[in-house]
Amino acid sequence: MQFSVGGLVLALALFQSTPPAPATVVEDFNHVERCKDSLYMGTPPRGIIDVNLKKICQRYADKPRFVTLYDPHKRIPVYSAYSFKKTEGDRRVDYPWMYEPQLAEVDGNGNMLPFPTGYLHMKFEDSQAVLDDYSDVVLYERGHLNPDQHQSDPYDRAATYTLTNVVPEIREFNIGPWREHEERIRVRLNNYCRGTAFIVTGVTTTGHMIRRNNQDRVAIPEDVWSAYCCTDYDRNSPHDVRIRFPSQGALAKNSKEGNSVHEMTVQELENFLKNRMDVDQNLQIFYDNCISPSPLPLYLHHTI
Repeated sequence: MQFSVGGLVLALALFQSTPPAPATVVEDFNHVERCKDSLYMGTPPRGIIDVNLKKICQRYADKPRFVTLYDPHKRIPVYSAYSFKKTEGDRRVDYPWMYEPQLAEVDGNGNMLPFPTGYLHMKFEDSQAVLDDYSDVVLYERGHLNPDQHQSDPYDRAATYTLTNVVPEIREFNIGPWREHEERIRVRLNNYCRGTAFIVTGVTTTGHMIRRNNQDRVAIPEDVWSAYCCTDYDRNSPHDVRIRFPSQGALAKNSKEGNSVHEMTVQELENFLKNRMDVDQNLQIFYDNCISPSPLPLYLHHTI
């Protein structure tokens, strides 16, 4: 979830060999071909009040990679949703950071593009975060909601490096508890999820902002939360693993201390978020609560 300068030659060659495809701002995730493949049952989280939010189908190299619900006023994502790809968790390549032109231009061509040099970013910085917002901030890292280590294809990984998929995370939290959580989930899903796992990762905010040039620029999350859904899992896995399927939630404070990640049921996570986000009482992260297609009969529940 960190970005370091250097090592861009491979990534730049990637961009030159395959031009970026549209990363489209859409009316509905379900109305874009294959965009809904990033969502369990093709259904986005229900109950989020999104009048002023933008739905982004994050396309790269002619293929939708994941989806993001974006707040152009706070200039951070509310959540990113993606399908988990089995990976070895190898060392990450540093890709160029990208932005979303369609957030700023109604008639834009929709391409997810690398940030330009010089002052060209000023024409779209009203609608989204730009690199300058993070350049002089010592306390915060650019934290991915869809992390590249949860993807295996180079293009899937490259697509995560858009600032529309990033929030300011306290450095100690980013490189400590949250990175450890992402690795723990990677290993768990690698080993015990037999089918496709779907993950939604988002944030809560309380009004704190990164400021630049005496202006509020980027909202700083109060909490970071995540949940996964995998209905086709190894029923013979150890008990302490099996109780974390088919779904599990996680929650942590974006702070220097007291930032441990707490795992919980998705329903417990939803109950917490109902008091922390602009949502209604019908909040549901996964369609039908990620019910397994063949659940155990009630009389056998005591055996798991």
